[in-house]
Amino acid sequence: MNRFLNKLRNGEVALGQMVLELFTPGIGPMLAACDLDFVIYDMEHGRCDIAGVAEMLASCRGTGITPMARVPDLENAPLSRILDLGAQGVMVPRVETRAQMERIVAELKYPPQGKRGVALGLAHDLYQSRGASYFPEANAETAVIAIIETVKGFENLDEIVSVPGLDVAWVGHYDLTISMGIPCQFDHPRFLEAMDRLAASAAKHNIAAGFLPPTPAAAQHWIQKGFRAISLGSDVGVFLEGVRAFRGQVVRA
Repeated sequence: MNRFLNKLRNGEVALGQMVLELFTPGIGPMLAACDLDFVIYDMEHGRCDIAGVAEMLASCRGTGITPMARVPDLENAPLSRILDLGAQGVMVPRVETRAQMERIVAELKYPPQGKRGVALGLAHDLYQSRGASYFPEANAETAVIAIIETVKGFENLDEIVSVPGLDVAWVGHYDLTISMGIPCQFDHPRFLEAMDRLAASAAKHNIAAGFLPPTPAAAQHWIQKGFRAISLGSDVGVFLEGVRAFRGQVVRA
């Protein structure tokens, strides 16, 4: 079962974390022990390669957490290779058009919904080929996440979000503000309007809006604004904040 998708389809908020640095087999199980719903291993900005992500995905088996990966770009073909390694979802950056979104869904879904290549009896089906019944089950349990992070992407927002098979429209906030010409101005009216537009479009098309807020207060704010796929910061940010808070309460000898 894909815990992440199950929560979203029930109208709930799914909480997880983006991992950019701490690529140890223990990180997924540790996040599971914190009762998080998902982990996303970052192959775009993080140092995780294909062999590394395979190990990370395997370490999540049996923990209940949903392991996913952010690929470097749309051209990281085939996108389905990440799924064959055991990911239960794929996040794709810089989605700007409906045609791109349709291509992403096609690459991540088996026919007739898509054109994902078939290789059974591997990590994704726990090395147990189950035949024809596997394909519709795999399609239903595979999460598709698109990052909308440019002005062009927001110009085509409703066309992208309406593509069947998309589960989460995620805001890439740093890139979006740069694309808008307002770098890192997350309180700028234009950025806030874009956030509202994405949440509204996602709700209209019965999918989830996703975001990575940096603080608990920000997470609560965006959940109240309608965002339901929430990364609780990143591993780097949470680790640094935790160490700084711990260090601040220790008196230097």
